[in-house]
Amino acid sequence: MYKINHIKIEGFRRLKHIDLPVRPFMVLIGANGVGKTSLLDAFSLLSASAAGGLNQKLSQFGGVANILTREKVEFLSLNVDMDVPGYRPIEYDLKLTPKGVGYAISSEMLSQSREGYSDAFKHIDSHDGDIKYFETEASSRLVRPTWEYNPNETSLFQVPKMFREPEELRRILGSVTQYHALDVSSRAPVKLPQQMKPADLPGADGEDLIPFLYYLRESNRDRYEAIEDTLRAAFPGFESLSFPPVAAGMLTMTWRDINYKKPFFMQELSEGTLRFIWLVSLLQSPGLSTITMIDEP
Repeated sequence: MYKINHIKIEGFRRLKHIDLPVRPFMVLIGANGVGKTSLLDAFSLLSASAAGGLNQKLSQFGGVANILTREKVEFLSLNVDMDVPGYRPIEYDLKLTPKGVGYAISSEMLSQSREGYSDAFKHIDSHDGDIKYFETEASSRLVRPTWEYNPNETSLFQVPKMFREPEELRRILGSVTQYHALDVSSRAPVKLPQQMKPADLPGADGEDLIPFLYYLRESNRDRYEAIEDTLRAAFPGFESLSFPPVAAGMLTMTWRDINYKKPFFMQELSEGTLRFIWLVSLLQSPGLSTITMIDEP
């Protein structure tokens, strides 16, 4: 099984330098302003670098200069390594520096140490616009791209298909998802009837929570019962969920409580209860990405 083992961050907002082990399930607890959200944002930036959205993500952050540890560093460095069963970990290192009003990818390395060799095997070895990657099809050596290369996006995103391990790293990083606090306002999607359709996730705003739970009940009873068991542990009066139709192709969801004769509709539940249902459903989702981050759960 491939999994991210460590993340190292230098120069990202308050995270001047951290080296953090990555566990299968992690909860970050700390005071305001210590860098919890910054850690999630750094992971999102790594994800963007693998998925071709680095330039867009940096624009959302206000540019590289805006996210550097203030008055402390001159570059941003992100590094992850991934466990490879039976072999040494594969390591990805990305360094960004301000350049005018934009940025430059000053170095990018994707490598793997090998038993019996002093030098690591390099899948990608790029520095200051000199792009080199390992050609797997013909030359079996580091080559430069022969196509139009975008200097604002990483080699990790742009190079052709690599060996299985770097492809797994590219897939894992590129599929990182980040969720924020669930919208529970009066017209929030989680409070409204929803279209009946197959859904692997409850949606970032709970827009697919009802069809997700309905189809999970029909297709994966164990996961669905795990959700209901968790709700009973958290709310002793909880009995079950029901999914009455309200119009053609539309469902709503009701909450049955042993202390009341009539069920509660979604808009009648407390904000905390709605957020808890969504969070438990998300964590039990079969469509969950390898790395899923939830800010302010």
